[in-house]
Amino acid sequence: MAKENCSTVTQFILLGLPDVPKLRVPLFLVFLLIYGVTVLANLGMVALIQLSSHLYTPMYFFLSHLSFVDFCYSTIIVPKILANIFSKDKAISFQGCMVQLYLFCTYAITEVFLLAVMAYDCFVAICNPLLYMVIMSQKLCAELVSGCYLLASVSAVIHLCLTLDIPGYKSNVINHFFCDLPPLLNLACSDVTVNEVLLFIVVNFNEVITIIILTSYLFILITILKMRSAEGRHKTFSTCASHLTAIVIFHGTILFIY
Repeated sequence: MAKENCSTVTQFILLGLPDVPKLRVPLFLVFLLIYGVTVLANLGMVALIQLSSHLYTPMYFFLSHLSFVDFCYSTIIVPKILANIFSKDKAISFQGCMVQLYLFCTYAITEVFLLAVMAYDCFVAICNPLLYMVIMSQKLCAELVSGCYLLASVSAVIHLCLTLDIPGYKSNVINHFFCDLPPLLNLACSDVTVNEVLLFIVVNFNEVITIIILTSYLFILITILKMRSAEGRHKTFSTCASHLTAIVIFHGTILFIY
């Protein structure tokens, strides 16, 4: 397909990784190892939480959904990358590309909301421990998680509809590992200002959530420093440190890429 021509496409070509024969096996093994660890860790976490009655707490309830979401969007992307490493045909159908885009947006945005909910849960647990189980009731936890999935799905549908409205593309070659929104918009022939503005709003909303999360952790830190017991401070800080690390890595990656 000539780059100057604008037309509809029936499939896209995912360039992905550089096609260097000597690197195929090492890259395949590295990605397979990472994916295997991701699947085992996340599904193992979900199974452990479901099977252990003493883990039926709001924190682990949210963690099980976070693990499930991590598993889902890893599975949406990595198997296709593994298949393309050894395949000469790196094509993905237009329909398959749109499905991948929708599912990735859904689970990625769900994770943004889940991390915010987990920060709120941590804030209540440390700053208001006496009312923790009253505030974080089973009903509220279910509503918060349902809200995360619902809002993410609606946002993903909007992105998908605007992408499907693009009449033609300059090329069907995507310089990326999977069907992500920015590479698709770069190939569009028509004006995609609305798509770009929406993406800008979503990304900046994500950073607003980051600021809210970090603000809640500031209050958590103040509460921890007020604790008289050094052991209590260490235990409380270690509980939130892993979550804070995940937030910084996840949101930092989004800010860098988008």
